[in-house]
Amino acid sequence: MSAAPIRELHAPASAPLADKCAAECTRSAELGAVLFRNRGWLPVPFFAVPLLVPGEQGPATWAAGAALVAAGEAVRLAGVAAAGTVTRRRSRTVQRLVTYGIFGWMRNPLYVGNFLAWMGVVVASGVLWFLPVALLLFALEYSLIVRYEEGVLESIFGGEYLAYKARTPRWFPRPPAAPESGPHHWGEAWRSEVSTLLQYVAMAGALVAKQVFLDRA
Repeated sequence: MSAAPIRELHAPASAPLADKCAAECTRSAELGAVLFRNRGWLPVPFFAVPLLVPGEQGPATWAAGAALVAAGEAVRLAGVAAAGTVTRRRSRTVQRLVTYGIFGWMRNPLYVGNFLAWMGVVVASGVLWFLPVALLLFALEYSLIVRYEEGVLESIFGGEYLAYKARTPRWFPRPPAAPESGPHHWGEAWRSEVSTLLQYVAMAGALVAKQVFLDRA
């Protein structure tokens, strides 16, 4: 099946900020806006549990954790390559809605990638009892943030976004009925993800140091 032409929705660059729609004014969306503004540091206390709590680390947990992190980063990379490094940081001034590439399979690939990567960190730590807790925490956080982002996009793009929302799953990927093509800037995406990759390395190093300390204790 041949891919359909590129489909990108643009808001006029000189247009004033769109009025807030009802979806952006719900209590869950307002709470999501608070979490969105603080999403950069929220995982820091979360990492304290895998780092400080003793776990059963071994080749199996490291391999499974690394596989989850790699899968999550692959999803993230595909999302950044399609959306660019600016449009992935959504705000009420967003100018571009991407509906092709991995965004044709799911609406929130960056959060799905983050979720997989963080579950990988927990598995690699060997603190497996924390895995269901982590799953629930991230599910709650990302669900609220996405409520806010969906309200923003509905406010800006209106019916066009609602049509995209109706045909594309929020979390679980599904092949699009009519695939769309568009540019992917892989070089820019890799450069943008360097800091994320370094964070993975730093966390892996911290988990190794934890295990060495526990083995010597």
